[in-house]
Amino acid sequence: MERKLNVPIKDENLNELKAGDVVYLTGNILTARDQAHKRILENGAPLDISGAALFHAGPIVTEEDGNYKMVAVGPTTSMRMNPYQSDVLDLGAKIVIGKGGMDDTVREALVRNNAIYVVATGGCAALYVDAVEEIESVDWLDLGMPEAIWNLKVKDFGPLIVAMDSEGNSLYD
Repeated sequence: MERKLNVPIKDENLNELKAGDVVYLTGNILTARDQAHKRILENGAPLDISGAALFHAGPIVTEEDGNYKMVAVGPTTSMRMNPYQSDVLDLGAKIVIGKGGMDDTVREALVRNNAIYVVATGGCAALYVDAVEEIESVDWLDLGMPEAIWNLKVKDFGPLIVAMDSEGNSLYD
């Protein structure tokens, strides 16, 4: 099945999605890697993450006269976020976007929070950047460009494959 979802996500949008389904996202997604996840748990998120889609990505961004332009944005290996991801899901995030699998603590958190993990294809950073309409904000630049949280307004961001659904099914089994 192929679905187009608007983010932030509502619970009812995820109930019917199953491992193997293809989704496209429109709305806002937030990039967040290791250090951002850690800081979210230590200090709270700089933005409301209820219903959020969190993208494990370290984008390449240029800046000119205070304006940012996304050059490329592709997924990074999600298993690096395993120590933090279940706790961040408990704070309200609904979609995790990344590459590769995640562990059983994340699977349990996805079920507990009616959330999903979707995979983006590695090597498609130029494809994904075409779906970014605007960088709405950036937080925690002190962590460095790849670790900062970039708030991206996107349209039809994908294709993304549901790798772990809200019922505990996983393509990695």
